[in-house]
Amino acid sequence: MALDLLYRGLDREPRAPRSVAVFPGAWNPPTVAHLEMARAALTRADEVIWVLPRAFPHKGFDGVGFEDRRQMIVRLAESEPGFSAAVASGGLYAEIAQEAKEFFGPATEIVLLAGRDAVERMASWDYGRPGVFDELVKRHRLLVAARQGEYEPAGHHSDRIVRLTMAADWDEVSSSEVRRRMENGGNWRELVPAAIAPMVQKFYG
Repeated sequence: MALDLLYRGLDREPRAPRSVAVFPGAWNPPTVAHLEMARAALTRADEVIWVLPRAFPHKGFDGVGFEDRRQMIVRLAESEPGFSAAVASGGLYAEIAQEAKEFFGPATEIVLLAGRDAVERMASWDYGRPGVFDELVKRHRLLVAARQGEYEPAGHHSDRIVRLTMAADWDEVSSSEVRRRMENGGNWRELVPAAIAPMVQKFYG
């Protein structure tokens, strides 16, 4: 199945920008670190799509459900130029990238946006056969943000994996930290984008 686009942040109508950065995540909830990653990716791509899979290969929709998370990424996409939001049928990065490719067509380069930790999981995932990660990197460049350290690509991937330059160190910002602070009465608002703060209060409060 192709990507289900929920909101398109571009003013123009054509479905074929030169490059699109696909940004999959659980979004439980999105954080300011995610937002800065998306902003940084816009220096490398024409459009960033926040993508929520309908199902995850390694986790479920515990706590806040699919519909609430969908609403949060749509609101984020509406908040800044160049952002879009979509739902994917597949949960693996390779599946999501393929859905995006089918939606946009051969003229658009699909790149994948992720943090270091996500890329390391992607590289070590058991796909049932060897070589799947190598194939993915050959098809789709990766934009990788530092997360508890920089990602060190294998030599044969060095021209396909791009380190994103971030304006600040976001190592201490995470979705789990937002949830922890909300449970303990801490200052969680500084960790989430202002555009979705009312939703986070409603969904997690």
